[in-house]
Amino acid sequence: MDQFAFRRRLVPLVALGVVAGLAPGLAAGSASAASRQAAASGASGASGDTAAARVVADRLAPYTHQKLTWKRCAADRPAKFQCSTLEVPLDYRKPEGKRIDLAISRVKTSVPGKRRGVLTFNPGGPGAAGLDLSLMFANGLPKNVRQQYDMVGFDPRGIGESTPLECGLTEAEQGYPRPTRSAAEFAANNKWAKAVADKCLKAGGSSLPHLSTRNTARDMDVMRAALGEKKLSYFGVSYGTALGAVYMQLFPGRTDRFVLDSAIDPGRMWRGMFQVWGPEGERAFTRWTKWTAARDATYHLGNSPAKVERTFRKLVARADTDPIVIDGQKLDGAAVRDAVRPEFFTVRSGAELVVSLKKAAEGRRAAVELPEEQTADNEVSSQLAVVCSDSSWPRDPDTYRRDALRDAARYPLYGDFVSSITPCAYWPKGAEPATQVDNKVKSLVVQNEWDSQTPLVTGKAMHRALKGSRMVTVAGGEGHGVVFGDTRNTCAEKAAMGYLVSGELPAKDVVCKATAGGARSQGRAAPFK
Repeated sequence: MDQFAFRRRLVPLVALGVVAGLAPGLAAGSASAASRQAAASGASGASGDTAAARVVADRLAPYTHQKLTWKRCAADRPAKFQCSTLEVPLDYRKPEGKRIDLAISRVKTSVPGKRRGVLTFNPGGPGAAGLDLSLMFANGLPKNVRQQYDMVGFDPRGIGESTPLECGLTEAEQGYPRPTRSAAEFAANNKWAKAVADKCLKAGGSSLPHLSTRNTARDMDVMRAALGEKKLSYFGVSYGTALGAVYMQLFPGRTDRFVLDSAIDPGRMWRGMFQVWGPEGERAFTRWTKWTAARDATYHLGNSPAKVERTFRKLVARADTDPIVIDGQKLDGAAVRDAVRPEFFTVRSGAELVVSLKKAAEGRRAAVELPEEQTADNEVSSQLAVVCSDSSWPRDPDTYRRDALRDAARYPLYGDFVSSITPCAYWPKGAEPATQVDNKVKSLVVQNEWDSQTPLVTGKAMHRALKGSRMVTVAGGEGHGVVFGDTRNTCAEKAAMGYLVSGELPAKDVVCKATAGGARSQGRAAPFK
C-alpha cells in the first residue's frame, strides 16, 4: 500500500476579479469626461484608439518601453535559462508612484519561420512562484509547441523574487481554513484571524490592497509590451485560470491562445470558492462510499454504502475522543476530515487512506507518513493578500460563526471548515472592485470530472462566463490538473496542445474518457497548484 502524507497547513483557493479595464483609474483627472466614459466602458482597457487609451499608454510608457537586461538565472542552471527584472507600478491608478519588481524568465525555443510569440504560465495558488516554469515547459512541451513559442515564466507580484510579501507568520498561524464546531473554537479562530491580519498589515502596509489578480494581469500586459509582443499566449492551472480570465477581460485584443486547466468559478469570489468544497465534498463522499462498498473484499470497510459511511463516521468520532497518533502527532476528528476530503475525489486513494487511519486508530501498524512541516510564509502571506484584496468579505465575525455552524450540519465532512472565519474579515479593503468576467474571447477550458480543488461545477461556470471558449471534460477523471496531472490523458492533452499549435478550437465541447488507473490527489498545501 502506498504511504500517505498529511499536510496540516491548508492554504485557500482562488477565483478572480474586476470591472472595466485598467484605463478608468489611470485616466481619471487626466482625460476628458468623454474619454473617461469610454474608459469606463472598458474600451481603453484593451487597445481601443480612444483619448483615454492614449492617456493610459503615455502614463505607462516608462514601464512598457523599459529595456530588459537578461542574464543567466543561476550558475547551476542551463545557460539558456535567462532572467531579468521588470519594473511595474504598485498602483496602476498612480503609475508615477511607487514601483515594485517583477522577476521574469525566458527560454528561447521558437524556430525562425515558425515563431508565433511567447507562451507564459501560472501554476496556481495564489502564492505559487512561476519563474522556473519557462525552463520546465521548455523541457516538457511537445516539439511542435516549442517551435512556435519562446517560454516565459514569472513570479507574480508579492511572490518569490517579485518584491515578496512576508507577514512573519508562525507555523501555527499558517494553518487555515479551520474547523468551527463550538463557541470556543470560533473564539480561538476569530482571535487567530485578527492576529494574522494585523501581522500582515504591519508587514505589508499600504501595498496590501494592490496585491490583486487584477494588478497581476496588468503586470502580465506590461511584460508582454516590454518583450515586444503584440499578443500573449498563456497556460494557467487552477488559480492560473482566474488570472488568465481576468487578463482576457481586461485585454481582449492582446489575448492570443489561452488554455485554462482546472478552472475556478469567476462568480464565486473567493469565499464562494472555499464554500463550494462543502457540497462537492459530500457528493464525492457519496460516490466514494458506493465504490468502496463494491470492493469490501479488498478494503473491509462495509459491504453497503451505508455501512462504509458508518465506518468513517465512527472513525472521526473515535478520533475526537481518542486522537489517532501518527509519528507522535495527534489527529482529532477534524484533522481526519481535513486529511481525507481531497482523497475522496480519487476513490482508491480515499479507501486506502481510511483503511490506514483505521488501522492506526486500532493500534495496528499502518502505512501513514506525516512529512516534516515546512514554513512557507511568503506563499501563505501572498495568497492571503490576493484572496482578501480581490473581493469583499463579511466584516461581522458573527456571520462566520453562524455560517460555520449551519454548514457543519449541512455538509458534515467539511462545511465548518469552509465557512469559518479567515483573516480577510480584518483585512484592508482591496483598491478596486472585483473584475466581472463575461467576454467572448477564444480560449480552451480543460477539466476533470472529479477534481477536489476546482470541482466540475466551477469549471462549467468558467466556461459559461467565457462565451468564446470550448470545454474539454474528462469524464471520470480524478485529480487536480488535467494536462500535466498525475495521470496522463492523451485525449485532453491532444486538444490542449493542438489548440496551442493551430489556434483552432474544437468545433464543439469535447468529452474524453478517464485513463484507467485513476490519479493520486495532490496535496492541500497549495490547493490551486
